[in-house]
Amino acid sequence: MFGIGEFAHHGQVSVRMLRHYDAIGLLRPARVEAGTGYRSYEARQLDRLNRIVALKDLGFTLDQVRTIVDERVSADELRGMLRLRRAELQERISADTRRLGEVEARLRSIEKEAAMPDDIQVKPIPAVRVARVSGTAGGFEPSSITPVIQPLYEQLGERLHAAGVTPVGPPVACYEDAPGGEGVLVHAGMPVDAEPGSVAGVEVVDLPPIADAATITHHGSMAEVMTTIQSLARWIDGSGRRSAGYNREVYLSCDGDPSTWVTELQEPLAPA
Repeated sequence: MFGIGEFAHHGQVSVRMLRHYDAIGLLRPARVEAGTGYRSYEARQLDRLNRIVALKDLGFTLDQVRTIVDERVSADELRGMLRLRRAELQERISADTRRLGEVEARLRSIEKEAAMPDDIQVKPIPAVRVARVSGTAGGFEPSSITPVIQPLYEQLGERLHAAGVTPVGPPVACYEDAPGGEGVLVHAGMPVDAEPGSVAGVEVVDLPPIADAATITHHGSMAEVMTTIQSLARWIDGSGRRSAGYNREVYLSCDGDPSTWVTELQEPLAPA
């Protein structure tokens, strides 16, 4: 038998927690002395305590914990619950990390509101033939675009490889409004020297030339592209020009760590 302090030590919990579990009937002491109220526990009760703490840490309420432990949940069942909960927590962490990244990008844009970029070039963009696959994203925020465009490029690479087609230039991504105005149509493309219809499961199209494009180079992950895009927008507005559509993204260097990527944004301009 163990006193409450010893049992708390062996179970790696607080005495206060054990008293609370006793009060709500979740884990009763094996014996309580009538005169002193001194609580004693048996080693076998560690089994129930371990299940209680594990389930509570998995996010179950104490009422749910009581139901589960009273049904004698097995170690294998607990392991399955842990795997499920781990996946949920990892997805939540990933979502929170993406959200924080977007907030940081907004803050950087706020900090640069008064700054006018000096690295904008206006130049013609020649036509380019690309093989592309497409998908729909919920919006233009990176947390919507990234989960769509990354699998698209993986699919495109696999299909080009299967067809024996080698890209002849850096990847090009384009955007347009999705049919019905809900979401964004994302086109993931690779320049190719191939005829339309020559690659199964891939659309081969000619992107038209752009007479005048305002271009800017973005350094780093596309999750942080917002500041660069807004700098381009401020320059276009400040120069008296007008945008003529969504920008293209040309991934000049996209190997290795995303923080080292180099991307050129090409936004078509209406005639001066």
